[in-house]
Amino acid sequence: MKKVALLATALAMVTGSAFAADMHVKALKAPPPPAFDPWDIAFGGAIMSDYIFRGITQSNHKPSVAAYFEPRYNVTKDLQLYVGVAGESISFPNRAAAEIDIYGGIRPTFGAFAFDIGVWGYLYPGGTCYFGAPGIDNAGVFQGADCAEKALLNTNVIKKDLSFFEVYGKMTYTVNDNWSFGVTEYYTPSYLNSGAWGNYASITGKYIAPSTIFGSSGVGMYVSGEFGRQWLGTSDSFYGVPAFPNGIKYADYNTWNIGVGFTYKVMTLDLRYSDTDLSKGDCNAFTSDFSARGNIAANLGTNITPINPTGVGSNWCGAAGIAKLSFDLTAMSNLK
Repeated sequence: MKKVALLATALAMVTGSAFAADMHVKALKAPPPPAFDPWDIAFGGAIMSDYIFRGITQSNHKPSVAAYFEPRYNVTKDLQLYVGVAGESISFPNRAAAEIDIYGGIRPTFGAFAFDIGVWGYLYPGGTCYFGAPGIDNAGVFQGADCAEKALLNTNVIKKDLSFFEVYGKMTYTVNDNWSFGVTEYYTPSYLNSGAWGNYASITGKYIAPSTIFGSSGVGMYVSGEFGRQWLGTSDSFYGVPAFPNGIKYADYNTWNIGVGFTYKVMTLDLRYSDTDLSKGDCNAFTSDFSARGNIAANLGTNITPINPTGVGSNWCGAAGIAKLSFDLTAMSNLK
């Protein structure tokens, strides 16, 4: 009997423990996942030694600052809508106060493929018109009469308002944690409000070094590059020259850049080399560079081209090195 009693007690203890274990597991059920918050905001800023856009300086090879603010709405984890505003300091021939960008679009993701499709507006407020032959532009607007008394010393001409817009599409394919490749496409009916259509396409590549390369320091590193081509149409008569009074056919050009970047938390230091294959003469015709130089009086400049008869040459499209320090944050990831 004593043995039976001991056995019964042991069974009761084991059974009780099993029930207790069951009750304990039920009490520690995982909490429900947090509610999906579709809204987010990205913002950031940068300081750079030169503001280069598609191989051409926008700041006369001088330092520039930039900032952006971008609200986002995530329809699902694979579909994002966004709008944004950005600003950059510039040094344009028409003395515009700054570049203000207003943009918006959609970013769908399908597995390893990420797309970005939208519209980008470039606004250049505060500009001044410098001498150009009065005439009707491609939009049917009379141009030039309000600036005939103003002239750049190198005889280049520039409109008061260079604002324009582009529609764009980008695709990035992420191979793995280290490698990604992409293509881009931008189109505008009037590049820099010149009357000339513009089409830009490029291929991109990026390699992100393994996180172990810098140990536990938190520093990351990447190498990235881009090769692109800018096609351009014919300007309106404002930019005409004696041989082409109704407008000049801008030269198409190739551009490329390659650089290395270092990241730490929300900061990025990017060191990059950029260049194009535009000649100094064709670069001058395209940019109306106020700092361009040449022997105008004797017309003996070495940069004479059919669309640049004065011989004035610009270095705005040549090789350049850029150092850029930036920070980027999102409300959901960095400000919680």
